[in-house]
Amino acid sequence: MSFETGLDVRWNELARTFDYGCGVFGPKPEYRRLDAIRTSLRDPDCEGPDPVYSIVMDVGREEHLDELRKRMLLFGVVAYAAGRLGLEPVRSQGHVHAISAHSGWSAPELFEIWEGRAIVYAQQYADDTPGICVAVEAGPGDHVVVPPGWAHCVINADPNSSMIFAACCDREYGFVYDKVRSHGGLAWFPVLDKQSKINWQPNPRYKRSVLSQHAARAYPELNLIGSMPIYQEFSRDPDSMQWVSDPSRYADLWPSFMP
Repeated sequence: MSFETGLDVRWNELARTFDYGCGVFGPKPEYRRLDAIRTSLRDPDCEGPDPVYSIVMDVGREEHLDELRKRMLLFGVVAYAAGRLGLEPVRSQGHVHAISAHSGWSAPELFEIWEGRAIVYAQQYADDTPGICVAVEAGPGDHVVVPPGWAHCVINADPNSSMIFAACCDREYGFVYDKVRSHGGLAWFPVLDKQSKINWQPNPRYKRSVLSQHAARAYPELNLIGSMPIYQEFSRDPDSMQWVSDPSRYADLWPSFMP
């Protein structure tokens, strides 16, 4: 990796799996196939890398497992393939987080880019009127927070290389795809031009919206230390990540929060 992640998890490109260091736990990867995300792509019949990405949910140091379970938190790591999905960059299909029984909230999510260039796209609603639409560009070490209830996806911004990111999630995570799939995707499609630059095209199945774009930012309102890897921050102070599984801690913040 191009920076110290605080967690000894490494992507093995040749074997298409994750390797875990001493004292680190994690599952075998799940592979998201192209057929599984076609309904949310600009061109559902396109060709592209398959699998599109590989994911491991619930990784960490063995010494922290009980603490993670007690706090209803988990960390995941995802490796995206290089290439294109037709005219689009490699990306996920987009979803909203299900409401967790233990909190009564659709949980927020904290992303951290480990390798490559990423765009986290998020929209306020998955209904016909998507509300606020934001595309956040991020590189190694950058953090992006998607607030509760927002539909979102992660995009590999560079078709010439793979991209790897980690995320801190609610342990009771669940993905809701129905509204995104019924609209044939999210409200904006990322489209690559001949120079591999991403341009954005509106999805005509939604009402008109405006897309704002900006670079990843710090989140002092969440007391998130921008220079520290998120797993290292959890190790230092487990309570600092508790807002991910207990969003009510910032109930007054979320209505005006911007990724």
